[in-house]
Amino acid sequence: MTLIPAVSQLQEDNNRVRVTRWQLPPASETGHHVHEYDYVIVPVTPGTLSVVQDDGTVVQAPLETGVSYFRAAGVSHNVTNQGDADIVFLEVEVK
Repeated sequence: MTLIPAVSQLQEDNNRVRVTRWQLPPASETGHHVHEYDYVIVPVTPGTLSVVQDDGTVVQAPLETGVSYFRAAGVSHNVTNQGDADIVFLEVEVK
C-alpha cells in the first residue's frame, strides 16, 4: 500500500520547546525520523497508530484523547495510520 504524507503544523518553536500538531489521515505516514529531543505526545483524537521500528517490527500504539505519554530522545521510527479515521496529536519536544 502506498502511504500519503501526514500533515504537520508547527505551532510553537522557541529556545525551550517545539510544539507540532500532527494530523494523520487514513493510509498516511510521518516518514522515518529520529527524535532529536525528549518529547511528549498529547492525543487530540483517539485511534491506533502503527509504529514501524528500524528493524521492520510494527508496534500498535493506541491513543486515548488527552492521555499523554513521554519518550526519550533518540527514538527512531515511522508512524502510520492504518485505520479509517483521522488521528490528531500534539508533539511537544523539550529542548
